[in-house]
Amino acid sequence: MTEEIIIAGFGGQGVLSMGKILAYSGIMQDQEVSWLPSYGPEMRGGTANVTVIVSDEKISSPTLTKYDTAIILNQQSMDKFEETVKPGGVLLYDPNGISQHPTRTDIKIHKIEGAKLAAEMGNTKIFNMVVLGAYLKIKPIVKLDNVIKGLKKSLPERYHKLIPLNEDAITMGMKNVLNN
Repeated sequence: MTEEIIIAGFGGQGVLSMGKILAYSGIMQDQEVSWLPSYGPEMRGGTANVTVIVSDEKISSPTLTKYDTAIILNQQSMDKFEETVKPGGVLLYDPNGISQHPTRTDIKIHKIEGAKLAAEMGNTKIFNMVVLGAYLKIKPIVKLDNVIKGLKKSLPERYHKLIPLNEDAITMGMKNVLNN
């Protein structure tokens, strides 16, 4: 199994940390992983994306032009990455801020109201974990207990008290992902 993923949105949406948690989760399962971030100098508010590869085999290159899955969190990223999903692949997006929804018919399209659900849960910072939960419902490439281990590894210890909230956000995403 090899899963090649692009996660893209604005800086500050947790794009890079979502990718890092996926990568750590793969490591916890003794898989090969690659995490390759890309972001502009603006960081927060600028565009950011990360390529994550999780595989049972050695990864030859972290640089990709086509992906099994694209997780899209803003219109600029939709414009840039919708066409990079391999036929038969998955595009998962949050419709908040998306004015031109995906139109391809050769891929599976899923929607998660991550921003709305995170706000309803009382903490907009868990937005990325809601989206991650939706992704893991569609493609359970890593086990939930390994995601929690990945959270512990990637979050500074002073934020470990928020791990139960993040776990609830993942569950919320799993329960609320929609087929387009």
